[in-house]
Amino acid sequence: MPRISRLDRSEVSPELTTIYDRYLQERGNVPYFFRTVAHRPQIFETMIAHMEAVLRTGTLSTKLKELVVVRTSQLNCTTYCLASHTAISLKLGWTTEHLEALKDWQTSSLFSEAEKEAIHLAEVMTLRSHEYSDEDMARLRRFYSEGEVVELMASIGLFNYFNRFNNMLRMEPTQPATAEELAEAGVEPAHA
Repeated sequence: MPRISRLDRSEVSPELTTIYDRYLQERGNVPYFFRTVAHRPQIFETMIAHMEAVLRTGTLSTKLKELVVVRTSQLNCTTYCLASHTAISLKLGWTTEHLEALKDWQTSSLFSEAEKEAIHLAEVMTLRSHEYSDEDMARLRRFYSEGEVVELMASIGLFNYFNRFNNMLRMEPTQPATAEELAEAGVEPAHA
């Protein structure tokens, strides 16, 4: 039972319906987190814009950003974000083995040195941000420009926010949209 109700497509303004329809088209659902935040349209609209800027722009791949998102969500024990971003990561080319190996990334041969530095940043930023040393930053900067460091930190920081929000609300993983909601949005249901 959600702690705060989730708004269906029929309950939001036309501006938000446009966002709902895009997610229904792209993913076959509107994440429950989004449906909850939709109670405050300005927060919802700016949150979506910020998330898309963080994950879909810049010079780093969305694939790498999703890897640090999954590690951040693992550390925060956020079932909701793990369900969603594990699926996204698998579609982007990470394997189940990669995502499981994140727990022991230091000794894993599945990650490059650059990827390991990004994972290390995610861990320290999530668990003990005051302890990220100048030496840590120097190692990170061997692989990433200043702008790319900002991209990594924005991805990690955004999901620390999302993780805490979803943990507090005890958000359960999003289910596919109903056939009725898909039809209202003009989306054909996926056939198994």
